[in-house]
Amino acid sequence: MSTGGPARGTLSQEEAFARIRLLRSPNVGPVSYRQLLARFGDAVAAVEALPQIAGRTGRPYSAAPERRVHDEIAAVRKAGARYLFHDSPEYPPFLNEADGAPPILTFRGDISIALQPCVAIVGARNASAAAIRFARDIAHDLAGEGWTVVSGLARGIDGAAHQGALAAGATIGVIASGIDVAYPPEHANLQEEVATRGLLLAEQPPGTEPLARHFPARNRIIAGLAAGTLVIEAAPKSGSLITARLAGEMGREVMAVPGSPVDPRSHGCNQLIRDGAILVQGAADVIELLSGFTGKPRAMLREGGADSFAWNIASHPDAEDEGPADIAGILSVAPVTVDELIRQSNTNASAVQLALLELELSGQLVRHAGGRVSLG
Repeated sequence: MSTGGPARGTLSQEEAFARIRLLRSPNVGPVSYRQLLARFGDAVAAVEALPQIAGRTGRPYSAAPERRVHDEIAAVRKAGARYLFHDSPEYPPFLNEADGAPPILTFRGDISIALQPCVAIVGARNASAAAIRFARDIAHDLAGEGWTVVSGLARGIDGAAHQGALAAGATIGVIASGIDVAYPPEHANLQEEVATRGLLLAEQPPGTEPLARHFPARNRIIAGLAAGTLVIEAAPKSGSLITARLAGEMGREVMAVPGSPVDPRSHGCNQLIRDGAILVQGAADVIELLSGFTGKPRAMLREGGADSFAWNIASHPDAEDEGPADIAGILSVAPVTVDELIRQSNTNASAVQLALLELELSGQLVRHAGGRVSLG
């Protein structure tokens, strides 16, 4: 069996297969995936343990069928793509630092592009002609200065940013579908150009159509890859603002282009600036802000997450011997931080995390941004 191979990785074929199977198993997300790897040492042992862990909640559980994984690997190979695992030396370091970073990605193109300094450019799908031109020009200028432009291949600002960057340098497209699905359809040629001349990344398995719930996950990858996110036209409550907020929560720079107060498409950017985002009028502003980025942003647009979200079982050698905490009476449909659960349960972090893992695998737990959890 061949997975197409991790990017210059050292995983055995058995472990690579088991990792894909683990992540595709029911209710296993990025956080639980990493906790399971840390707890059991490798994915082969973690997959074997899944039924027992989930079964302690009284619900039957089966890992992803092996046939499904074989079919996925074949589809990845057919698409000319490869797998990228979270511990590969080619996994983007900025993304790996983000809470809930995808443990496995599929990609086409030059993965080394993601190791270069990156800036995300996002904005309205129904952007004005002036904003489209501005996005194309600033992406061109940034790419010409050696910056990799990251965006989501959507209509409007995203597409313009990719086009401008391709004309002068490198760009990364992050899609909400499988690596073999082009969306929107009118960007099929652009997506192919990004894949052949730049880098195309997907978190979803091949063949996955872009559903509404996939776009916030796509947005966190865009924000996680870059030192900063620039928003060019965005309505209130738009996906672009979600990306900006995620960037702020990750401790990255948040930038926005101001617009007319009478144009609804500018309200989101103007609000970001009012909330502390850095006002940008050209590529020089972005370069000045990001060139000295050390992980401490000047923008104050941050909604800090909980430290417990990054809690690592591997740093607690006695965690494997801990039983799960009794937190059923504390959890509700209202999200709460894991730190708060630890305080209220009067037990240690490892016991709480094990209880959360059991609930998540059985489909009873939902994880939210900022390290919060709730009953599903």
